[in-house]
Amino acid sequence: VFPLQMALGASRDSALAYDVGRVTALEGRALGVHVSFGPVLDVNNNPANPVIGARSFSEDPRVTARLGAALVRGVQDHGMLATAKHFPGHGDTETNSHLALATVNASRARLDSVELVPFREAIRAGAGAIMTFHGFLPALDSSGVPATLSPLVMTELLRRDMKFDGLLFTDAMDMAGVIDRFGAVEV
Repeated sequence: VFPLQMALGASRDSALAYDVGRVTALEGRALGVHVSFGPVLDVNNNPANPVIGARSFSEDPRVTARLGAALVRGVQDHGMLATAKHFPGHGDTETNSHLALATVNASRARLDSVELVPFREAIRAGAGAIMTFHGFLPALDSSGVPATLSPLVMTELLRRDMKFDGLLFTDAMDMAGVIDRFGAVEV
């Protein structure tokens, strides 16, 4: 049993983050598990966030990026697929996306300099998968569509601009952040 990512963040130790990834992969693969739905790469920059908190490495995007990339490498160097989540960033909201559509009202410049930093680094580290965030980010797509369902976010930003060509997972599709507007069948 490992501590939550915030404990790794407090250590600031990339080698320790790599080792957590390594052991996760070795133990998971021994059980027949091939995909890790981690690390969480949301920057813990809003203390009122009801779901991220200690799941995040840090409130500092550079620390989150460095430790997240180390954990990704540790997982993937040892035969398991790492999943960086929740793209494009679930840290700066006060809404639980399980219960309602969360909004991140940051400017595009702010998203580029904070929320997207860990994801860029995870992509450089070779992350094989990314999990999407059921949140509304008006600076990326003003239509009101959650990022998970937005071609502007998933195709234009993630695939084209950030050059991610790996596997995409959505977060749970029964979350209110997506089904309240579109219904379960449409989603």
